[in-house]
Amino acid sequence: MNNDLKIAQEATLEDIYVIADKAGIDRKYLEPYGTDKAKIKSEIMNELQDREDGHLILVTAINPTKAGEGKSTTTIGLADGLARTGRNVMACLREPSLGPVFGLKGGATGGGYAQVVPMESINLHFTGDMHAITTADNLIAAVLDNSIYQGNPLNIDPDRVVWKRCLDMNDRTLRTITIAQEKKSNGVERKDHFVITVATEVMAILCLSKDLKDFEERIARCIVAYTYDGEPVTVKDIGADGAAAVVMKDALKPNLVQTLEHTPVLVHGGPFANIAHGCNSIIATKMALKLSDYVVTEAGFGADLGAEKFMDIKCRVAGLKPEAVVIVATIRALKMHGGVEQKDLDEENIEALLKGTENLAKHIESVKSFGVPYIVALNKFAKDSEKELETFFFWCKENEHPVSLADGWASGGEGMIELANRVAQIVEGESHFAPIYDTEETIEDKIEKISKKIYGATAVEYTEEAKEKIASYAKYGWDKLPVCMAKTPLSLSDDDKIKGRPKDFVIHVKDVSISAGAGFVVAYTGNILTMPGLPKVPAAVNMGIDENGNTFGLF
Repeated sequence: MNNDLKIAQEATLEDIYVIADKAGIDRKYLEPYGTDKAKIKSEIMNELQDREDGHLILVTAINPTKAGEGKSTTTIGLADGLARTGRNVMACLREPSLGPVFGLKGGATGGGYAQVVPMESINLHFTGDMHAITTADNLIAAVLDNSIYQGNPLNIDPDRVVWKRCLDMNDRTLRTITIAQEKKSNGVERKDHFVITVATEVMAILCLSKDLKDFEERIARCIVAYTYDGEPVTVKDIGADGAAAVVMKDALKPNLVQTLEHTPVLVHGGPFANIAHGCNSIIATKMALKLSDYVVTEAGFGADLGAEKFMDIKCRVAGLKPEAVVIVATIRALKMHGGVEQKDLDEENIEALLKGTENLAKHIESVKSFGVPYIVALNKFAKDSEKELETFFFWCKENEHPVSLADGWASGGEGMIELANRVAQIVEGESHFAPIYDTEETIEDKIEKISKKIYGATAVEYTEEAKEKIASYAKYGWDKLPVCMAKTPLSLSDDDKIKGRPKDFVIHVKDVSISAGAGFVVAYTGNILTMPGLPKVPAAVNMGIDENGNTFGLF
């Protein structure tokens, strides 16, 4: 079988106007970017507001291997499977970050015959949303530092600047830097720190805003620094809120593309789930719910991260009610959680597979704690043995877990029809969705509930710095906000080396920060990094373009 890039390059795409017609989008609301992608004007929601919402389906997963377990592939394949059964469906995905594209993990457009296209464009510059977010963030940083340099009228303490510059690239050398060196005319010298664009508050705000006005109001509330008296300074205080909204005007519009099977897809927003909240935009999700009967969306990494934040943050903010959760598992990830090393995952190992099901069982418990019905989707890989498949399905049957094989990678929508029909049955039933905590609870209580109910921890420990910050947040009402946990995606614990379903472990909260514009408190656990680094051999070194202008090495 061809690789992902070759499959995407050989695909015949429908004109984007045809996809819009299929999705029920009047062409007057389209802003085409070429013939294969378009932005959708926000005015369409005025026309759609009285329509009944479709069914919302979340795709999540177990704790993945470093390469991922095909959650996006399953999301796309499920949408195609639903379409093949004659149902009116749209998928909602996040936009890929260039960091993983050029690093290790790859893009976020699916794989095999379950892909969103144009794959190359989406994984690279697309419609410029990532660049707009980067620009808006760095604009705020520039205005902030200029205010300090130009007489510091707001009495900002340069040692308490908390707004970070950003770059949509994995570049560890920018984690800790010193700016404005040498000349006084360069500004006020201080230490600074870059984050990756998808970890910025601007990205989170794009994904949690109702519209452009809401975006501007949220960006105005962002805390950029503190005064010498310890009082917060906002984006509004430095006068950068209007300019940031101007930069983001077009980025707030969802992007319409298609699958290889021409199912309409909205790709919009791309926060990481280990650092940020890991979900596509509320604007895109609500638009899709008005346009289609079934909306399939995904949340980053495993259910301990993306799904928890989808339920406790995104759905709470947007008033959404998920009606089904698909939990993606793979034989190789289960074997990893059973103790098998990465290099040996292709070898049959029934004992490790069964031991690894403990990780899946915990994620199932976590999803059930939100009151939403679920089904397990086993994403099939070519090297899965028949005995391993039989063993896994027997385990599911024995433990009464609904399960279906997902073969979208090799067979596209055809390989997802069984899962599609099962999911369609589930959403016709009852969903008793509710977040696992009340925002009126203390920050510590929220962190403890997430750590114990979702991760399985026995306790939470805080550094003195984290305790002091948490205590100070009550003064501004920030203690009543949801919590966004920053944690490794590779383990239920905050130690990426601990696999399976760990017992008797402690979650270590090393720091907290406030994202007042996004509307949540971030709790940093373990050794989480907001600026990733490249691996020893980055994917970028194997990429190029041939004499005919064809890309190679991009997956």
